[in-house]
Amino acid sequence: MKTIDAKWLKEMYISGANNLYNHYPEVDQLNVFPVPDGDTGMNMNLTATSGAKEIQNREFDAISEVARSFSRGLLMGARGNSGVITSQIFRGFADGLENKKKIDLREFADAWLKAKEVAYKAVLKPVEGTILTVIRESSAALNENIGKFESIEEAMDYLLEQARISLDHTPELLPVLKQVGVVDSGGAGLVRLFEGMAKALHGEIVERNADVGAAEEKPRDSLYAGAQLSEDEEGYGYCTQFILRLGKPEDGKKAFVEKNFTKFLTAHGKSTVIVCDEDIVKVHVHTLTPGNMLNYAQQFGEFVTIVIENMSEEHKNIQHGDIATDMEANLARSRAEQQPILRPQEEAEEEGPIDKNSALIAVSSGSGLDEMFREIGVDVIVSGGQTMNPSTEDFIRAIKKTHAKNVFLLPNNTNIVMAASQACEVLTGSEITARVIPSKTIPQGIVAAMNYNPELEPEDVFKDMKSALKTVRSGSVTYAIKDTEIGGIEIKKGYYMAMKDKNIVSCVKNKVQALIDLVESLMRGSSAILTIICGEDVSSQEEAEAQEALTDRFGEDVEIDIKRGEQPVYSFLVGVE
Repeated sequence: MKTIDAKWLKEMYISGANNLYNHYPEVDQLNVFPVPDGDTGMNMNLTATSGAKEIQNREFDAISEVARSFSRGLLMGARGNSGVITSQIFRGFADGLENKKKIDLREFADAWLKAKEVAYKAVLKPVEGTILTVIRESSAALNENIGKFESIEEAMDYLLEQARISLDHTPELLPVLKQVGVVDSGGAGLVRLFEGMAKALHGEIVERNADVGAAEEKPRDSLYAGAQLSEDEEGYGYCTQFILRLGKPEDGKKAFVEKNFTKFLTAHGKSTVIVCDEDIVKVHVHTLTPGNMLNYAQQFGEFVTIVIENMSEEHKNIQHGDIATDMEANLARSRAEQQPILRPQEEAEEEGPIDKNSALIAVSSGSGLDEMFREIGVDVIVSGGQTMNPSTEDFIRAIKKTHAKNVFLLPNNTNIVMAASQACEVLTGSEITARVIPSKTIPQGIVAAMNYNPELEPEDVFKDMKSALKTVRSGSVTYAIKDTEIGGIEIKKGYYMAMKDKNIVSCVKNKVQALIDLVESLMRGSSAILTIICGEDVSSQEEAEAQEALTDRFGEDVEIDIKRGEQPVYSFLVGVE
């Protein structure tokens, strides 16, 4: 083909998103650090899926319309840094197609250069050896050689070929990739998108594989968006329950095959119960990745109800005498109280007129952490963290829910800052001014929140909270998911790592010892306050051991404050002021 129109680009996008979905567990495996947060593939998959849903059941007259709609879907569904950068790549591509009904070879190449340009502008400090390098080198190569090709198919094949070459070269640009022996995960996700797009041009539309991520295809200890539930962890994670009304092919829905549906859910969760009744499917499953389950299920129909319970929190409620909850009980209580359970798309109904000057939003994961943030003045908690990155749309909903004119966001995680910033950008020009306080850790977020004074002018609030970030040094203790060696430190699967930023301080068998190693690396002569936040895996005995050991070492010079955060994945979060 000498040109492509809206129909072809739509098929390319959907095929690309499906191809990424089919390979996202492989992308997750390209995790540099042996920690349970290998979620790049999942974040990019959820981002691309959001884009595909935006265009799937619509017809377009111009190629610019499908590009802009896909870009909008990516923007709203963007999760994590990788997802945000992906959304910016395709936003730039859409900019290059503005007001065009169809495009030729030269316009195709120019649009990818625009994609590179917009992606780089979105990142404050671009790092080479990443997805940015892949789009930069592949788009440049295509632009330089576009005169050699006679069809869009040839040009797309060449773009893919150059992207693969660039991806293979990423370890030479980013030493940590070479040290661990992997290529960049974000770049790998982009290559998977390009693969699907190229196949579509050759008439091979990629379909989603219902068996993707099956347990037989990857080791038990592999993690695609957080730790898998072990046999003795049935009481933790998220109890995900929903009723799905099956759709029809003419509505853009896939044919439902109960065997395949069950196989997927059991591969990604536990305690799975599926009941089918004509066009209704009722599901109960325990999982650490409820979004994954919902995205998969929505291929076959639309949700009647969705209920997601945090089982760690539920377990504590039961211990305190509260009644247990399940789907039927929730629905019954909801009807009795005349308060319908909100589906995700109905959350916007909680929006209302602006009725206060300012509000504070924080990202948190763990009942104890949630309570800490509420006590120090946070208005809205966005559920998420290292293994569950909120999307741009999640932040927009939270911002609107505050009903405030000036809103300040604490992402509390390096991988969430960009999605929060993108949400603020989307709201530019509205009656709401939203700003990100770029907290990269929970301890930073707590200190910043303690400096929040809504009585001040918004600009002063922003400056005070941002300045507070510099007063705290942070670290964490988590477990290793594989054997490796980083920075001269031998890592053993199942051992506990003391981590300061992305530097591994030590890897030992005992989590309390890892905590002591971490604190010693963070302490300075001027240190006055030491805050330890215990995760859900820390027993009362381990908490007492930590208190005693730290008091013996630092008690005379430093105020020690140990709290229960009940956060997953990280045994200890540490802040030193």
